[in-house]
Amino acid sequence: MGRSQALDPYVAVNEACAEIDCALSCFVLAFIPNELDPAEVTRALNYKLAGVPVFGCTTAGQITVKGYESDALLLLAFPKANFRCSSILFENIRPLNSTEVAAKAQRQVEKFRHTAGWNRLALMFSDGLSKQEDLLVSTLETVLDGLPIFGGSAGDGLQYEETFVLHNGEIHCNASVLLQIETNLQFQGIGFDHFLPIGSEIIITDADPEERMVYEINGAPAALEYARLVGCAAEDLSPQVFAENPMLLRQNLNYYVRAIREVTDGQALSFLAAIDDGLIMTLGRGKEIIETLEAGLDIHDSAGKSPDFILGFDCVLRKLEIEQKQLSRQVSDVLQTRRVIGFNTYGEQQSGVHMNQTFVGVAFFEPVVRDLS
Repeated sequence: MGRSQALDPYVAVNEACAEIDCALSCFVLAFIPNELDPAEVTRALNYKLAGVPVFGCTTAGQITVKGYESDALLLLAFPKANFRCSSILFENIRPLNSTEVAAKAQRQVEKFRHTAGWNRLALMFSDGLSKQEDLLVSTLETVLDGLPIFGGSAGDGLQYEETFVLHNGEIHCNASVLLQIETNLQFQGIGFDHFLPIGSEIIITDADPEERMVYEINGAPAALEYARLVGCAAEDLSPQVFAENPMLLRQNLNYYVRAIREVTDGQALSFLAAIDDGLIMTLGRGKEIIETLEAGLDIHDSAGKSPDFILGFDCVLRKLEIEQKQLSRQVSDVLQTRRVIGFNTYGEQQSGVHMNQTFVGVAFFEPVVRDLS
């Protein structure tokens, strides 16, 4: 793993790549802070890591060996001894052609030959402003039947202006990268949030699903009604208020967070996940965030060992809430102790669902040493 906080993209890449051995690396994941120009970072990576496939995205924050960071270029190399990889770039995903995506993914599955005794998973990095992650991950979940998919939506700090994904030395917006990964390591998927449903049912009475916009809640202007429900004035609505008071959607006996991005001029609410007319939702109330984080990351393999590392996708709104409550140092300590590496996202994908304000990850364990005596 390599990291750098240098503000010059070429210096940052040089510093981060100093920890990467190209000869031993199957592929590298790169998570780029919004302080750095992604095009320049990509050009520098192509030079420094020539011959090694690089995938990843721009972020809304990084999770490094120091815990939460906001301005660090993060590189994570996956060794050839333990990993194989096959990739697809889906371009022009807005609007999404599900049939084309399904056919392309199926062709990749057929070409990616299986190694006996190795395990498979998929990673997905998507343009976090495309508003297509819901349909994309549900389509891939159907096509890649039995293959667990974990993902994070690319970010742009808190700017929400433009996000990029990286695929084989090039950056793309309005695109998504799917990595099929094969490994001789054991792994476990992780997914949790820290919210419980509270209060009465809330009905979305006017929405634009394609734009993830809600104009009315309970028959009233969306921003005004939401402010009433959470107990504040409409003019006081902010990312911090949204982070602490998300809306929850029940699906298959589970509750998933549908986070609010912002208030528009017309008192509508812009969401970060799928929304539609007639949805019945409820407000969420947070449980103790550090306790739920420690419990969610407290996992072990069949031998009782802790993960070698956890690749984590953590929603930027969780980070905002943590900062608002002045818990950044404590949370970073937990992330360090649990060996979490990853980035802060505009949305998370797992089990065919796109969600918000959730930690999604993959815990990788060291190979089991078998006693042959």
